[in-house]
Amino acid sequence: MAFSSAWPHASIKDVCEAVIDCVNKTAPTVAHATPFKMIRTSNIKGGFINLDDVKFVDAETFEKWNRRTTPRPGDVILTREAPLGEVGMLRCTDRVFLGQRLMLYRADLTKLDNRFLLYSFQGDFLQGQIRSCGSGATVEHMRVPDAEALIIRLPPLSVQRRIGDILSAYDDLIEDNTRRIKILEDMAQMLYREWFVNFHFPGHQKVKMVESELGLIPKGWTAKCVTDAIFVNPTTKVPKEGSKPFVPMGSLSDNLMLITGVEEREGNSGSKFKNGDTLFARITPCLENGKTGFVQFLLSEDAVAFGSTEFIVLRSMTVCPQYVYLMARSSEFRDNAIKSMSGATGRQRVQEACFRRFFIAQPDNGTLAAFHSIAAPMFRLIHSLSLKNTNLRTTRDLLLPKLISGEIPVEAAAEAMEQTA
Repeated sequence: MAFSSAWPHASIKDVCEAVIDCVNKTAPTVAHATPFKMIRTSNIKGGFINLDDVKFVDAETFEKWNRRTTPRPGDVILTREAPLGEVGMLRCTDRVFLGQRLMLYRADLTKLDNRFLLYSFQGDFLQGQIRSCGSGATVEHMRVPDAEALIIRLPPLSVQRRIGDILSAYDDLIEDNTRRIKILEDMAQMLYREWFVNFHFPGHQKVKMVESELGLIPKGWTAKCVTDAIFVNPTTKVPKEGSKPFVPMGSLSDNLMLITGVEEREGNSGSKFKNGDTLFARITPCLENGKTGFVQFLLSEDAVAFGSTEFIVLRSMTVCPQYVYLMARSSEFRDNAIKSMSGATGRQRVQEACFRRFFIAQPDNGTLAAFHSIAAPMFRLIHSLSLKNTNLRTTRDLLLPKLISGEIPVEAAAEAMEQTA
């Protein structure tokens, strides 16, 4: 296969059917869900477009903002600002439109494979051009004419398609694992709510409901303050000397238990925790956004780590670790914490006293053990799938620049893919 130095270069607009920017200023959104979704820069990252957290508009706004073209599956979308240079491909048929600071590239499939375009945008050749076009005193951005004039390396179409096949195989596996993770998380949260909020646990029909401080609860269960069931910021010793795992706030997800991007740091200043603990963001807007994580990445049960000072660490006392995490994700628990926040605007924090005002129905031992036997394997599988995704991303990220530059032949990359799968 020819190397990149022999590949011709082309202006990106000459090999695309359409290159379109968002010409509108501010889309009037609606508070409720509609079929019409706005893609924002925050929805685009690492080759994917995540539509879980979108703004919605009415039909009139949708038609107005799509008067130039309606995004469709296979379109590649680039962020021009905040952040600059993130890219993703639209893979669904949802009715979407471009928000501000976005560029849409629709490949001319007779000249350019759209997947090759996606991966080229993630490579150094195009990213270097994008960074060199960046300007702005406070926020780096790229002008629309510059986004239209980018240059792409163009191997033969057959080579483009083969590169697209190889790299998209990694992305397909990652996307499938991500989907499974989301399903497992949703199932666990549903299980918690059914058993411990609605009291629809196995055999509940035969259990009498009795009065308590919480109202009616199953006989044999106990209404108790949450601080009698979990430890809040328990004492955990982390040695000051030596490098150890550190979790910054950005490592927590808004809607999943995953903790990613763990760093290695010296010292021990901050929150301290171990496997089985729940990390609960205490500061605005992280708490309102949902940042909560479940610690299960440490290599042993004796291992300890530390993290942001803005975490509240929750540890099981009389329930189980999975119960604690799922409770921390519940709207009731979060609303109680949010109402307690105080401090200067933009830096408000949860007051720990709020947890003494939150009550739960402590399950009987049999019900709790049954729940743990179901939930614990689900949590472990989520962690396993997350590790697989990390390995897949690492391999893909190593292959991507070498493939789109022609540094390695596609045959060698195809063999590596087969071994990974």
